[in-house]
Amino acid sequence: MSGPIYVAIESKLREQFAPDRLTVIDESHRHEGHSGARPGGESHFRVEIVSAAFAGVSRTERHRRVHRALVTELEGGVHALALRVLAPGES
Repeated sequence: MSGPIYVAIESKLREQFAPDRLTVIDESHRHEGHSGARPGGESHFRVEIVSAAFAGVSRTERHRRVHRALVTELEGGVHALALRVLAPGES
């Protein structure tokens, strides 16, 4: 899926963190009928990002940095964002 919110999330994370690996998945279809779900999707996302920008940074701070990068999307319709934020060499 590649709607405008998906594209914005992917673009902002690539610009901000220059990741070695980035996976963005729209999981909205799995939440139809639940709180925060919208017709047309783009309300629930799962992101896995691996970037040197996260080396030596706590898990909490990694999540804060991603949330700051995506503040517009989180305030504008993304109901849920599941994150896996890693530095190279972590699994």
